[in-house]
Amino acid sequence: MILEISIIVIYTISLVIIFAYSLSQLNLLFNYLRAQRIKDDAPKFNFKDPAQIPLVTIQLPVYNELYVMERLLDNIALLDYPKEKLEIQVLDDSTDESFERTKNHIERLKNQGLDIKHVTREDRSGFKAGALKEGLKIAKGEYIAIFDADFLPEPNWLQRTVPYFKDRNIGVVQTRWGHINREYSLLTRVQAFALDAHFTLEQVGRNSKGHFINFNGTAGLWRKQCIEDAGNWEGDTLTEDLDLSYRAQLKNWKFKYLEDVKTPAELPVVISAARSQQFRWNKGGAENFQKMSKKVVTSKSLSTKTKMHGILHLLNSTMFLNVLIVAILSIPMLYIKNEYAHLKPYFYVMSFFVISSVIFFICYWFMFKSIYGGGFKQFIRYIGMFFTFFSIAMGFSLHNSIAVIEGHLGKRSDFIRTPKFNISELKESWKGNKYIKKNISINVIFEGLLMLYFAFGMYSAFVVGDQGGDFGLFPFHLMLFIGFGFVFFKSLTSKA
Repeated sequence: MILEISIIVIYTISLVIIFAYSLSQLNLLFNYLRAQRIKDDAPKFNFKDPAQIPLVTIQLPVYNELYVMERLLDNIALLDYPKEKLEIQVLDDSTDESFERTKNHIERLKNQGLDIKHVTREDRSGFKAGALKEGLKIAKGEYIAIFDADFLPEPNWLQRTVPYFKDRNIGVVQTRWGHINREYSLLTRVQAFALDAHFTLEQVGRNSKGHFINFNGTAGLWRKQCIEDAGNWEGDTLTEDLDLSYRAQLKNWKFKYLEDVKTPAELPVVISAARSQQFRWNKGGAENFQKMSKKVVTSKSLSTKTKMHGILHLLNSTMFLNVLIVAILSIPMLYIKNEYAHLKPYFYVMSFFVISSVIFFICYWFMFKSIYGGGFKQFIRYIGMFFTFFSIAMGFSLHNSIAVIEGHLGKRSDFIRTPKFNISELKESWKGNKYIKKNISINVIFEGLLMLYFAFGMYSAFVVGDQGGDFGLFPFHLMLFIGFGFVFFKSLTSKA
């Protein structure tokens, strides 16, 4: 009975943590809906007065971006901003043939009158954070805009973002990510669905009430003074953006999130690239929890509610670990439920936690409706997308949980960039991309085994107990079977 009790305790703790997180999401939904009714009357620079147009430095941190560098540089050159007030830094750590191509392209743009510099280093210490810090030393701008290589800001992007820095308490202006290849495949649609929830519900929900949000690593601007005051970029976590964001807000700098300014970007089209990105984000989240949580909790300037949201924000990636625990233990729990009749009251209470899924369903519907519109047809479409997203997200839970565990344990690893492809239509091929990882992780084998494990869970629904089975967990096991099956087979074939 000791084993059964241990399973019940661990299972219950994980369910309670997930439930607490779902309640925080529900609170963010209420904040989001209230924010929609508030008119933005923030002070802004008047760009009709040339004296109010500040000097801006654009930083483009790149590393081996052969397929997208030309597109990136040509796009940045189209930004509508006075040339005498704009500096562009290409922070290039590349080690392949893209380096020379980038250098030549920069020379051509210089000849067109752009103030653009090719900033290089002898080593990649600190990875992206190190490159940004190096560029900051010589940056002329009072404000620093940052774009990753796959982002394509609209020509009026600076016109719509820089003016908000008139408020001297604003340290960061962050914009929403768009997706140029959202409809490329099921994989890209699922990624877009998840990111859309973050950039609507979460960012607006937190920012509108003064809770901690994060600069998303790209498609935003920093006040140079804010970066320096917060301690500058540090490369001791894989999410240097989240790290600096928290240090800046702990110094009482304010962040401005602009939901209506969308910055298009490319989503990974191959699952190996998505796995790489997910691993970095989730491990970095756990690293930042270890680094920042005590500072958040002990801060005397933060409200209790802001502290709670901050901790749950930093624990965001750790939810994958709790989901994995609940998933794996759900099958033993099915047998325990039908073996020990005296525990039935406990299982009646535990059924309450299905409300977590209902809360997520409601929250994500408002996100979906804000992008695609409402109505019956859209709601039916949403139901299919929600369950597809949840299934595949759970299919990533083993991969992401390993990242989370490494992050919490302090295991160091290199910053692995996400390969870019420069494709947006299914007819365009990614197969010649030289940056795609050819080897298959041993974790993929375990994902295949988990697929079979949850097939056993579905079978168990028909045979447990003496009342003709127990189908309460059947939909959950079906989603897990589909999710792990998707991740397993796509990882084997490396297809989008």
